[in-house]
Amino acid sequence: MSTVSIFATDPSPAELNAEKFGLLTILPPLVAIVLAFITKNVVISLFIGVFAGAFLLGLNDYGAVGAIFQGFVGIVGYIIDSLADSWNAGIILQCLTIGGLIALISKMGGARAVAESLSKRAKTPRSAQLITWFLGLFIFFDDYANALIVGPIMRPVTDKMKISRERLAFVIDATAAPIAGMALISTWIGYEIGLINDAYASIGQNVNAYGVFISTIPYRFYNILILAFIVITAVLLKEFGPMYKAEKRARLSGKVTSPNSKPMTSEEGTDLMPKAGIKLSIWNAIVPIAVLIVTAFAGFYYNGYLALADDPEVIQMIKNAPLSMAAIRETFGASDASIVLFQAALIGSIVALLMGVKQKIFTISEGIDTWIQGMKSLVITGVILLLAWSLSGVISELGTNVYLVSRLSDSLPAFLLPTIIFILGSAISFATGTSYGTMGILMPLAIPLAFAINPDQGYVLMSVGAVLTGAIFGDHCSPISDTTILSSMGADCDHVDHIKTQITYAITVGLVTVLFGYIPVGLGVPVYIVLPVALAVIFAIVHIFGKSVEMTDLKKESAH
Repeated sequence: MSTVSIFATDPSPAELNAEKFGLLTILPPLVAIVLAFITKNVVISLFIGVFAGAFLLGLNDYGAVGAIFQGFVGIVGYIIDSLADSWNAGIILQCLTIGGLIALISKMGGARAVAESLSKRAKTPRSAQLITWFLGLFIFFDDYANALIVGPIMRPVTDKMKISRERLAFVIDATAAPIAGMALISTWIGYEIGLINDAYASIGQNVNAYGVFISTIPYRFYNILILAFIVITAVLLKEFGPMYKAEKRARLSGKVTSPNSKPMTSEEGTDLMPKAGIKLSIWNAIVPIAVLIVTAFAGFYYNGYLALADDPEVIQMIKNAPLSMAAIRETFGASDASIVLFQAALIGSIVALLMGVKQKIFTISEGIDTWIQGMKSLVITGVILLLAWSLSGVISELGTNVYLVSRLSDSLPAFLLPTIIFILGSAISFATGTSYGTMGILMPLAIPLAFAINPDQGYVLMSVGAVLTGAIFGDHCSPISDTTILSSMGADCDHVDHIKTQITYAITVGLVTVLFGYIPVGLGVPVYIVLPVALAVIFAIVHIFGKSVEMTDLKKESAH
């Protein structure tokens, strides 16, 4: 595909800019990526990336000095336009409201009650690790809450079972972001579907972003494989690399931390602790979350039904079989997730507030203060969202996507694109310590490029999955990742020890993700074949290279 052929008839402003600026059109995302490595601050990186794009656009009508002024004016304009969009506003409100709901549940002791109830069933090292993993799945709605709640609850149990703090931190960290990133309702989903919707819109595609999000789940190879890796190593009680040494030390000597370690104590965790003196009840978590989920699913159905009102054929099909898979698929697919999830989170928050007031855990005023405090914890998400949307807007207007498509669609091997996206996402996330920022930088580029190379929906979906999961892989390897730091805090583990033991496992799963995940699906192998094979490879690696940490086996080894 040549640049000339694209502009053959009535070129758009983006196409004209791509022709005028050429290679410079990649400057905004390139600046954002390079600065992300240098500053390790995604907000600054995205801000300057938006400015670079606005500056280039200013050169169309002004000189260099005028373009600098227009660059700053342009930043404000792009941010306001992003916030003024009803979809974007709904996404931000949904994220903030779920943050408030999480705070209420935590203050009522709901999450802690569920965790303590399950922890009583941990009788062996194997069951203790599996319950820790299960708890991580239960607290699917937020990775921060996951790290700060699961660790303090399970730490006394794993210490008793002589499980190293390094292993506990790994189980927490490797469960938190992967499950939150795939959960159908979480503090992540608003951000993810917001990016997906915006990237598709940049190429003129009107899609149901929530439906796309769900469709990418089978292609989240790293997320799925790392979750399976935890279970496999726990069930087989086999470890390798630095983790084996840590587990051997803990089992034989009872020392759950290394001799020279400096465990991190989670002061932030006190904000998520229940109010002192209250009676813990699992229903304080189950009821609000159940209300959130049920309301969301009912909302998807009702909202989608209203959206399909102009299609009498589909409406009649729904009326004839309202609970059929076809009816659910059509209604969910046509729903507006930004509105529905915000409504569901708001209703769930109201229920949690009323429960807390009725039980006299807090007054209405105190409950609202707690809810607002929870919202504040996700304000940074809103900032990153607005800047990511602004960057997407400026590179769309600049014609970055058009330029890249014209240059790469015929030269880049199609089967390698998902792998390249995964590796690039991993590198950016590792350097910046944030998966959120990485998604914001890459998503606006990945979808248009994948669509141009191969417009098949499956191919685009695997590329979207590569962005979302590559960001998490790099985050797991990064010592400056907030979730990784919180996992060390939650497990009360030396942070360097956590990174040293986890990175070997993360890289192992990352390599399997590329070699047995994205390369095969890029070559056209169906995902229903690729995923089981990749899981089998993970099992084989643990079985072959792992060493037993069963007490009897360790004693025999020591005797020899």
